[in-house]
Amino acid sequence: MAARPARGPPEAPCYPPAAVITLAVTIHSLICVTLVFLILLHSGKDAGLSGAFGVGGSSGSYGGSTAIVERNLTRVTIAAALIFALTTFWLDRLL
Repeated sequence: MAARPARGPPEAPCYPPAAVITLAVTIHSLICVTLVFLILLHSGKDAGLSGAFGVGGSSGSYGGSTAIVERNLTRVTIAAALIFALTTFWLDRLL
């Protein structure tokens, strides 16, 4: 039988400081709540919650054009979703 080479003690995993993990979880939670709110603001078949805030009306302070408001809401929602995905990967790498 061949002799096994000697190995040292196993190295302990290196975890980031608790403050970094707390910051990541806090940012992730805030983005999560923001993303849910933004999704609920979108108008659907029944005008969704956006009608409750005056976004879904046919006439208003935006000159009657809700297409611009919906397009901007979509852009903000996509940006929040991308940030949510990035913080998810960040948390995965931290833990």
